[in-house]
Amino acid sequence: MAQAKPSQSRPRGRPPLRSYEETRQIVFEAARHAFAVDGYAATSTEELARRAGISTRTLYRLFPAKAALFEAMCADRLERLLSAVDVQASGDDDIETGLRAALLACADLVLDPEVVALQRMVLQESAAFPELAANFYRNGISRTSIAMARWLRVQVKKKRIALDDVEEAAGMLIGMVASAPQRAAIYGGVPLPSRKQIERRISTCAALFLDGCRRTGLAPPI
Repeated sequence: MAQAKPSQSRPRGRPPLRSYEETRQIVFEAARHAFAVDGYAATSTEELARRAGISTRTLYRLFPAKAALFEAMCADRLERLLSAVDVQASGDDDIETGLRAALLACADLVLDPEVVALQRMVLQESAAFPELAANFYRNGISRTSIAMARWLRVQVKKKRIALDDVEEAAGMLIGMVASAPQRAAIYGGVPLPSRKQIERRISTCAALFLDGCRRTGLAPPI
């Protein structure tokens, strides 16, 4: 007598529900692609829900408006990138090695392809939606400068460099490293620089910067 084969039927009951955070990440991924392809204005909440595989009602429960979704999406992406940015002041590094490492960490964020794509979209649509630029600046650009300024402040306290305004210097440094290649990518369609090209640019910028503010044997200014 042949033995009965084990049942191949699917287990009964509802499929496991996704967690709140998992659903948010799925929505963010769908939104990034939709905004990049169609733009902010042309992307409807219905289309976003369809791409994420959820109902419009669920989408509105997560994000009450498209602007809220865009802000949360930018904050989440930039937060993940910032968490990987290590702008730390190591006591073992000489000032130039430490500065190059800090600038490379910031460049990894500012010149990330997804961040550049988001900034391109923001620039294209900020006239109609000025809140996009404000959200992008608050969640990304300003926080990168804050991280760089924190690193510079430690160097000033260690009397390695002399600066009157670390926040201004941080903005200048990030601009030296990233502004030109970022503008070329956004406005000219030029490919983003390779890692080797970024490192070479950072070495030049670090040397130029330190030649202007490195502590010397002279008495510090009063």
